[in-house]
Amino acid sequence: MGLARLVLTAALAILAIQPLRAEQLRELADFAGVRDNALVGYGLVVGLDGSGDQTMQTPFTTQSLANMFSQLGITIPPGTNMQLRNVAAVMVTANLPAFARPGQRMDVVVSSIGNARSLRGGTLLMTPLKGADGGTYALAQGNLLVGGAGAEAGGSSVQVNQQASGRISAGATVERAVPTALGANGGVLELQLREADFSTAQRVVHAINNEFGHGVATALDGRVIRLSGPQDPGQRVGFMARVERLDVNPAAAPARVVLNSRTGSVVLNGRVTLRAAAVAHGNLSVVIDTAYGVSQPAPFGGGETVVVPDSDISIEQQAGTLRMVEGANLLEVVDALNALGATPQDLMSILEALKAAGSLRAELEII
Repeated sequence: MGLARLVLTAALAILAIQPLRAEQLRELADFAGVRDNALVGYGLVVGLDGSGDQTMQTPFTTQSLANMFSQLGITIPPGTNMQLRNVAAVMVTANLPAFARPGQRMDVVVSSIGNARSLRGGTLLMTPLKGADGGTYALAQGNLLVGGAGAEAGGSSVQVNQQASGRISAGATVERAVPTALGANGGVLELQLREADFSTAQRVVHAINNEFGHGVATALDGRVIRLSGPQDPGQRVGFMARVERLDVNPAAAPARVVLNSRTGSVVLNGRVTLRAAAVAHGNLSVVIDTAYGVSQPAPFGGGETVVVPDSDISIEQQAGTLRMVEGANLLEVVDALNALGATPQDLMSILEALKAAGSLRAELEII
């Protein structure tokens, strides 16, 4: 235990004195206009082994089948009750990458929207994928790959992972490209930092101007940097490639504590510090124990035998003594918080109280 603590102390000390690692600019920023576009479509999956939608409870599946049959020249008599268990209505989603051209392939995710038990073994029929403007940008079709598995017999069932969704690798063909205008305004480009920070923006401007000359890069704010690039498309691509390869030391992230209220996780980054404070921590527990007794009437009394509950309520509270907490670096902060002996859920309340008292020098983010 002592050796592990010594190693951890040495590692934190080394990290504290080392400067931040330089990163390529492509890891910190993106060019404006170079982005993915979300696509969505409604379709049908067929070929299921009796695990599809119950058409009586999902009328949209039956309606979709009737519409598809009519397009294929098949007429369904009015009032026909199609009891099909090998068909499922699904939503298909995909991301259209930047610079995608007609004929290229991309992956799609297929998710059931009805009461189908499983999409395993199903085939997605041709489904148009539409963008935010309502235009069709891709067509999806193919056999699903479902990662889950399940079995049932005699009223018992077992299931591993999710079976109501699947994926089709290269299952969609791009039919329409999204125009991307880069440098159309006299070769002017915009570089957008993924995390807004004035110090990082200043360092990026300095690195670009050192590489290409003064005045090429200008910071508009803490996120957007304007670049004066070549007007020729071929030269512009080379210019953008050189910009992405530049090494920049990003500014250190602000002190932050992230609390996950669902899982009880508490994460602190290396800049979190604690000013001197005193914390008293104790748990309050209420225990209710109910025992049941039987009350019987006297012989020939004419009464009835009844069950009588007897409840015993007790309250226990652990002693909470004031403890001093203070830390100028991450290791000291961790030691100070561990000394309180609190569970992660209790630690969330303590950190919130320390923040309210002005002792915790960090931003609290609750997710």
